[in-house]
Amino acid sequence: MNFVTTKREGYSFFATTPSGRAAVGLTGDQKRLHWLVRSGTTWETLRDWPVEEFSHTDLLLRLGSVDEPADPAEILGHLPGVRDLH
Repeated sequence: MNFVTTKREGYSFFATTPSGRAAVGLTGDQKRLHWLVRSGTTWETLRDWPVEEFSHTDLLLRLGSVDEPADPAEILGHLPGVRDLH
């Protein structure tokens, strides 16, 4: 899966999946990562974890060989044991 980098307020790095249904964001202080899904015009954070546990670079490399699923929540199964928000 490829990612499209873009800008989003509050994030120093923000990249969406090709469909734009999901994204990874590195917070402005560069200490936490968010896995987000789009709900209409808003983004909802499904997972949140410290960058020391698993960096955005690690995430992008891991997902590079994965096809984008129809349900962006399925990506959570590719993440290591980071804290689930729900």
